[in-house]
This record gives sequence, structure tokens and C-alpha cells, in this order.
Amino acid sequence: MILPMLSFVEPSRLLLMAIIPALVGFYLWLVQRRRRRNAKLGRTMFDLVIPRDRTWLRHVAVGLSILSLLTLTLAFAKPKDQVAVPRERATIVVTIDVSLSMQATDVEPNRLDAAKAAAEAFVTSLPPKFNVALVSFAGTATTLVPPTLDRGAVSSAIQALQPETSTAIGEGIYTSLAALAQVPPDPDNPKAVVPARIVLLSDGKTQYGRPSDQAAQQARSQKVPIYTIAYGTADGYIEISGRREPVPVDRAELARVSKISGGEAYTATSAGQLRQVYKDIGSSVGTEKVDKEVTSRYAGFGLAFAILAAMGLISLGARWP
Repeated sequence: MILPMLSFVEPSRLLLMAIIPALVGFYLWLVQRRRRRNAKLGRTMFDLVIPRDRTWLRHVAVGLSILSLLTLTLAFAKPKDQVAVPRERATIVVTIDVSLSMQATDVEPNRLDAAKAAAEAFVTSLPPKFNVALVSFAGTATTLVPPTLDRGAVSSAIQALQPETSTAIGEGIYTSLAALAQVPPDPDNPKAVVPARIVLLSDGKTQYGRPSDQAAQQARSQKVPIYTIAYGTADGYIEISGRREPVPVDRAELARVSKISGGEAYTATSAGQLRQVYKDIGSSVGTEKVDKEVTSRYAGFGLAFAILAAMGLISLGARWP
């Protein structure tokens, strides 16, 4: 047992361990008192007739009693430890464009709200065993939710998305690929590729960062197809400082990204076909470390020490100093 590495559900209960040094001190005081008493009395004829106490066995029994009290106190504090549990590795990364152009109203109620609604519906429809990650991008990209089975966390993060300036589709793809590194490895093959897909919702038109074609090629090399959904029309616009700024959808860029990566390109009206995204994704089970209460382990140690201590005391006829 390495105490500094343990954590507890009820750490305040460890204060009971303060009684252990007091008990050890009391026992040592009894031993010293007996030694002083024996030194004063000296040896008598009874010492020649009555067998001498096996001091070492008494000390062992007391030591085992102390260990029992220690481990039972640890058990009372509900220790927890990290244990490896199996987890499906198949992952869908939902990547959403939150650039200002996504505020255009040529898709009702606007491009971003339509994308958010579609993303939520898609996440809800996924099989429960799949991990889902959420990435947003504008001028930069951010992993908002790492791969998780918690659909509620992903949905809440989608609802909270707000528009930002610029558009960096390539950065969104690179960040989506990086999010896959947080999926637990396959214990039998740590270098195995995570079965994954990226679903990218955008109106296209990279303005900043690394080229989207380059990012799509990287996705292909990692065997992660990208499925794009284009939002908007050629007549889309947004208003900035009272004037209209055209923001036509760039379906060609999104289609190119899908083709290079090995995925498919959709429009907002055909997004219902996304069931094909996870149809052939496959399965791969890895392991991850999770906290688990291990009270029974320490309770078992405490019981074993108590039994050994009792056996020692019985063999001594329960004679104490």
C-alpha cells in the first residue's frame, strides 16, 4: 500500500487513524512498566516452574492488531483507485463552422442555427456505443468536447455555440484529428488507428490558416473520412455596419475536402443521408482508466490481519503485559 497514491471518497474519516499512535504508545508504556517491575522483583522460584512468555509472539500479535486497525480505517474512508475498463473506440467528430458568414439567413432561420439543429439531431441518432467529440472553428479551432459517450454534454456545447470572425476549415480538420488522440488505445495494438469519421458543417470558403486540401490529405492518411454538409446559397449575405456583404456558399471546396479524404459531400437538404457516415465505421475496443471504489480490498486485508492477531493471542492464552 502506497498511501500518497491513494484517494478517498470520505477522506475526513482518516482522522480516526490518530488513535493508532496513541495505542502504540500505550502498549510500549505497558512493556516498559513490566520490564521495570521484573527488574525490581528479580527471578523467583515460579520462573523456574512456569514457562516464560513468548515475548516475540505477543509483539507480533499486537503488530497485526495495529495493521488490522489501520487497514480497516482505510476501508472506512472508502478508498478509490484507477482501474482499466473496456471502452468502444469508434468515434464521430462533429466539426461546426461558427464564422460570421454562418449568420446569413438564406437557410432558415440562419446557417449557424440550422447547422446546430442538424448537429444535435445527428448526435442524438448515433448508436450509444459511439464516442462523440465536438470541434468548432472560425479563425481558429477548438475542441469543445473531447470524445465522450455523454450525448447531453455534446448537445449543451452545440447549443452554446456563438459566431466568431474569419474561417479556417483546414484548422478545424487538424483539430478534429487531434481530438482523436484522446480516445483510449487498443491494449493489444497501441498503434492501431481509431475507427473514426469527421462530420463537418460549414458554408466553405477558407480565409485563414492551413489549406483545407492539405488537411483533408492528412485525414486520408489517418484513415478518417470527412463528410461535409454545405449550408447556404450563392445569394447569401450578412449585414455589417449597415451594408450587405455577400457570403456565397463554397460547395466546391467542401466537396473537394470530402473527395480527398474519402468521405461524401452533402447539402443541408440532403443531410438526412448521414446515416451512411457510421454504417461501416466498424468497432474497436480499448481500455481506459476510471475511478472505482476499492473498499472491499482493504476491508479484506484488515480482516486477515485481525484473524492472524487473534490466533497469536489465543496461542499466548491472551496474556498481556
